[in-house]
Amino acid sequence: MPEEVVSQPTINVPQPAPAAEISVVKKNKSRLPLFIILLFLIVVGIGGCLTYYSKVKPTISTAVTQTKFCQGVKIVFFPGGNPLDSFASVVYSGAKAAENTLGVNVQYVWSDWNTTKMVEQFQNAISTSPDAIAMMGHPGADILSSLVDEAERKGIIVTMQNVDIPSIREKYTNNGFGYVGQDLYPSGLLVSNGLIQKDQLKAGEEAIVFGADPKDVGRYERTKGVIDGLLAAKLLVHEVTLTTAVQMNVKSSIAEKAFVDALTKYPNAKILVIDHGPMADAVTGLLKGLGKKPGEYKVAGFDLSLNTVQGIRDGYISLVQDQQPYLQGFLPILQACLTKKYGFAGLYFNTGLGVIDSSNVELVAGLARQGVR
Repeated sequence: MPEEVVSQPTINVPQPAPAAEISVVKKNKSRLPLFIILLFLIVVGIGGCLTYYSKVKPTISTAVTQTKFCQGVKIVFFPGGNPLDSFASVVYSGAKAAENTLGVNVQYVWSDWNTTKMVEQFQNAISTSPDAIAMMGHPGADILSSLVDEAERKGIIVTMQNVDIPSIREKYTNNGFGYVGQDLYPSGLLVSNGLIQKDQLKAGEEAIVFGADPKDVGRYERTKGVIDGLLAAKLLVHEVTLTTAVQMNVKSSIAEKAFVDALTKYPNAKILVIDHGPMADAVTGLLKGLGKKPGEYKVAGFDLSLNTVQGIRDGYISLVQDQQPYLQGFLPILQACLTKKYGFAGLYFNTGLGVIDSSNVELVAGLARQGVR
């Protein structure tokens, strides 16, 4: 130890410094190695972190933050009616956003809500062997089941929007068959029950339900939900089926005649439920054209649009259910990409949980103007 060396004097070796001085020397000697050790540990630690993140970060970036990961994938997409349709146009907007964001190649197929046309278009889509088809379930399980089987045998991913077919979806869930849209029957109940509560409807009052063709089994579920909800409240319900010709162009003379004929046939019915988005979009104009005043009819329907927003503001429409069609465009394309690139199973998104009325219409009016809601 240093004390021993200092305590043994030798020739020509100076005597040790005073105790105070010795203590200072000892203090400096003890600090220097500790400082070097700490500095070494800090440098090693920083170097290790930099090495780790230089290896890991690119992997995370590639898997998570790369947006156009679906480039080169080909999808056939069914938006619904036509580009001028108040509902299908919003579905299309969502699909285009997904196309641009993900870099996918999308072919759009418009059906005019004609189930026969949908089936023919689905067959044609299969024959072109795309990577995926985002289909609507209006034709029903009996017709579409064998076609979906054919597509799956060819390795084509099939997913569905707007109208669900649970039996097919459950069969191919592991292959990426998902669904984006309303849970149809509960959605019908939601609208009828909402109208009953909001407008204090009473037993014995008469209602007209403009709805889907009962032959379109899947699509008819929502109409059935509306009717069952009204019947449970002991209302008298008159059902009017909207033909394909009416659904294709709700602003045509054919559609106007169908509407007027129903009001004429059931003059005591002052409750109207419109189970068709484009017809709900047109109903305020139809009532104004007939000289009807706000509140003369208690009206409910489906789907938000600029016209339904204005109808609610003006008092012609009590409420509509918003099934958020933008999501029915965006999410099926995302589903197909996730399945194609990463093997994701089918995802289920219920988009029809909200009701819009005078209490909250202003919250979404701006979004309706943008074509997002």
